Amino acid sequence: MISPNTIQQITSRIDIIDVVGEFVKLKKRGTNYLGLCPFHGEKSPSFTVSPAKEIYKCFGCGKSGNTITFLMEHEKYSYVEALKWLATRYNIEVEETQQSPEQLQQVQMAESLHAINSFAQKFFAEHLFDSEEGNLIALSYLKERGFREEVLRKFQVGYNPEGKDTLTKALVANQFNKELLPKTGLVALRNEELVDNYRGRIIFPIHNNTGKIIGFGARVIGKADRAPKYINTPENEVYSKSKILYGSYFARQAIDKADECLLVEGYTDVVSLHQAGIENVVASGGTSLTMDQLRLVKKYTNNLTIIYDGDSAGIKAALRGLDLAIEEGLNVRLVLIPDGEDPDSYVNKVGTTAFNEFIAQSKKDFILFQLEVLLKEAGNDVNKKSSIVNQIAETLSKISKAEDFTRQQDYIKQCASLLKVDEAGFTNLVNKFKRDKISKEEKKLPFDEAAFIQQDSFQTDQSFDEGQLLLQQDDQVEKNVIRVLFEYGLKNYNEAQTIAAYIFEQLENYPLENPDYEKLIDLYKDWYNKGLEPTTKSMLYHEDEQVRQLLINISMFPFELSNRWDEILPNMNIVNKDISVADTEMSLNYFKLRKIKKMFEQNQRDMEFATYEEQIKLMQLHKQLKEFEIAITQQLGTVILR
Repeated sequence: MISPNTIQQITSRIDIIDVVGEFVKLKKRGTNYLGLCPFHGEKSPSFTVSPAKEIYKCFGCGKSGNTITFLMEHEKYSYVEALKWLATRYNIEVEETQQSPEQLQQVQMAESLHAINSFAQKFFAEHLFDSEEGNLIALSYLKERGFREEVLRKFQVGYNPEGKDTLTKALVANQFNKELLPKTGLVALRNEELVDNYRGRIIFPIHNNTGKIIGFGARVIGKADRAPKYINTPENEVYSKSKILYGSYFARQAIDKADECLLVEGYTDVVSLHQAGIENVVASGGTSLTMDQLRLVKKYTNNLTIIYDGDSAGIKAALRGLDLAIEEGLNVRLVLIPDGEDPDSYVNKVGTTAFNEFIAQSKKDFILFQLEVLLKEAGNDVNKKSSIVNQIAETLSKISKAEDFTRQQDYIKQCASLLKVDEAGFTNLVNKFKRDKISKEEKKLPFDEAAFIQQDSFQTDQSFDEGQLLLQQDDQVEKNVIRVLFEYGLKNYNEAQTIAAYIFEQLENYPLENPDYEKLIDLYKDWYNKGLEPTTKSMLYHEDEQVRQLLINISMFPFELSNRWDEILPNMNIVNKDISVADTEMSLNYFKLRKIKKMFEQNQRDMEFATYEEQIKLMQLHKQLKEFEIAITQQLGTVILR
C-alpha cells in the first residue's frame, strides 16, 4: 500500500473542484458547487461538492465520497490507482508499503494492461511512420484519404504489420505477460499459438478521459470484403465500450467552449473534422448510444448534434438512442450528410467553411424528424399510424424538466398537427406515459424534501425542551459528538487543552454505544497521539472505506447556511462566528443527557426487582443522576439547535 506520509502529501494538495470539475460541469452555489450527478440520470442537479470539506454527495442517489473515491467510482480505478493518478497530477513521489495479495493483483492487472497498450501504440506508430511497409501500405493510403501527418500523430494513429506475429514477438521480447496479451485484443490464441490479431490494419488508439490508452480500433485498408471493417478491443478491466466516446479526450475543451457536441459514427470522421479545425466532435463507433455515453456528453454541454450518413442505415443509426438523449435533457439536432457522403469525405470535399455552414443550415429537430420518417414508412397503414402516436407520445413524456414545459407544449402542438389527432387527447396521452413512468420508478424523496428532512441548520434561539431531546435517537447524539471531534478537535478549548482532549476527558464516564463510532474515536486518538493532524478532510482519504463513508454521512448535508444572514444582521456575524466551543459543549451535553435518560430507565427497571438495601442504593443513584441532569440542562439553557 501507499504509505500514510505519501497519502497525507497527496490529500494536502488535492483540490476536489479541480479534479471533479474535470468530469462534471459544476456551478458555484454559495460556498458549495452543484452539478448533475454522473452516477445516475437526473434532470435537476443534486450532486453537491464541498471544497471546504473535500466531499461530494448526491442527494438524489446517495453516492458520496472524496476526490479519491470519485476517481474510483467514475474512472473505475482501484484505491491505489486513484492515489497514483493524483500523485502524478501534483508531482508527488509515491512511497509504498506492502500490499495485500488481492490489492496487488488488482493493481498489477490494470497497470499491465495500460503498459501493454502504451507499448503497442508506440510500436504501431513506429511501423506507420518509420517502416517501409507502413509507409507503402498504410501511410500512403491515409495521405490519399487526405490525412496529414500532424493530425495522425496527434491521435497517435499507427499500423500493425502484416506479419503473423510481429507485435506478439515484440511484446514477448519486452517481457510482457503472455497470459495477459489476449485480454487486450492485440494478440489472439489460435491453434495454441499467439498471433497478432490486427495485422495489416490501421490502428486507432482509444483514450479515456485522462488520456490513458484503454483500447484500440483496427481498420482494414481499403474496402472490407469478407473481414469486418473494424476490430475493436474486447471488454476488459480498463476498457468498456459503452462508457467511452472516441475522441472525447481531445474534444472536451472544444465542446465546453462551443457549448455543442458533434457526434459522428467513425474514427476517421473524428480525425478528419479535427484536421479541418472542427474539434468539438466525438464518435459513437457505430453502435447505439448508451446512457453512459450521453452522460459523458452532458458533462460538457446540453446541445448534441448528430451527424450521420444520409442513407437509410445512417438514419436508423441516428434515431437509436433518441429517447435516452431526451431523458438526459439533451437538446438533440440531426444533420444528414447528402449524396452518399460521410462526414470524413464531405469535409474534405467542400472544406471547413462550407461544412460549418451546411451543419448550421441543415440541423433538424430530432423529434420532428423522427416523426416524419415514421409517417413516411407507415404510409396509409392505420395500425402503424396508431403505433406512431403512442411512440411519439412516450418520447415527449420524457421531456420532464420544469424549464422545458413550454418546449414540450410546442412539440405536442406540432406533433398533434402532423399526426392529425386531437391536441387535448394527445396531451392526455403524453401525461399518461408520464404517470406510468413515475409509478414504475422507485419511490425516492425529491431533493428539496430530502433537504428539509435532513436539515441541520442553525435555528432561532429557543429554550431547552426535554421533549426535543427525546426526538434525537442515540445514533444522532453520538454522531454529533464525532462530528464536533473531527470538525473542531485541533482547536483550543481553553488555554490548557484542545477540544479533542476535552472531548476525550468528557467521554471517560460516558462511553459510546455504536462500535463504528468507537472505531472512529480510537482512530482519531491514534493519529492525535502520533502528532498527526486528524480532521474530517485528512481522514476522508483513509484506506478503509467504512471510515470514509461514516465521516461523509456525519459531515455532509444537503444545504448550507446562507451568507445573506450577515447582510441582514451585519452586527451578528452569524456565518463567520467561531462556535466551536459552544457547539462542542452542546453536542456533549445532549449526548450526556441521552445517556442519563437511559440510565434512569435502567434504574427504574432494576428497582422493580431489588431488595430493600439495593433499593436504597438505587434511590441514591437516581438522586445523583437527577442532579447531573439538572446541571446539564441549566448549562444548555437557551440553545441553538444544530
